[in-house]
Amino acid sequence: MLDEAGFVIQSERMQSDWAAENLQVIRTLMERSALYRRALAPIMLTVGVIGSLAGFAAFYLESRSVPTFIVFWLVTGGVALGTSFLLVRRQSMREGEPFWSPPTRRVALALAPPLVVGFLLAVLVLVSSFAERGWPFEPKALPGLWMILYGCAICSAGFFMARGIRFLGLLFSLCGLLSISLGSLDLDFPTLLVANICMAATFGGLHVAYGVYLYFTEKKKIAA
Repeated sequence: MLDEAGFVIQSERMQSDWAAENLQVIRTLMERSALYRRALAPIMLTVGVIGSLAGFAAFYLESRSVPTFIVFWLVTGGVALGTSFLLVRRQSMREGEPFWSPPTRRVALALAPPLVVGFLLAVLVLVSSFAERGWPFEPKALPGLWMILYGCAICSAGFFMARGIRFLGLLFSLCGLLSISLGSLDLDFPTLLVANICMAATFGGLHVAYGVYLYFTEKKKIAA
C-alpha cells in the first residue's frame, strides 16, 4: 500500500511539474508577443523583398518548364528561410537571450508540418517529372497549395501573437484557394507566367505589405 501511495504521489508530482512547465512556456510566449511583433517587421520586409526580386527574376528568365519553376522557388524559399534564421539569431543575441529557447521551439514546431508537406509535394512533382510517369496532380495547382500550407503554418505559429499575423495566414490561404480555382478554368494564359506573378504577389507583396504595417503601427505605439 505504501509503495502504491508513493507511486501515486510521484505521478501527481510529475504531472504538476509538467503542467507548471507548460504554463510557464505559454506565459513567456504571451509576455513576449510584443517583442515578437517588433522582430517580425524586418523579417517580413526582408522575406518580401526576396520574394519580389525572385518574381521579377523568374519573369525575365522566362522559365519554360515546371521542374525549373519548382527548383527556382524552392531555392528562393531556402534563401528566405536562411535569411530569417540569421535575422532571428541576430535579434536574440542583441537582446541577450538564448536563440533556441522553449518559446522559439514551440513556434518552430508549429511552422514545421505545413512547410515540410509543401516541400514534399514539390519533391513528388519533381520525381514524377524525372521518372516520366506523369504528374501526381495538376502542376499548376502547386502554387495555390503552397499558399494554403504557408497560411496554415503562419496561423499555427501566430497563436500567441497579435491577431494580425493570423489574418495574414488566412489571406495566404484564401489566395491559394483563389489560385487553384482560377487554375481549374480553361483560360488562355501562359501557365508559368501567371504562376510566377502569383508567387511574387503573395510571397513578395503580402510580406512587404505586412512588414510595412508592423513598422508603422509599432512606431505609433512607441510615440504614444
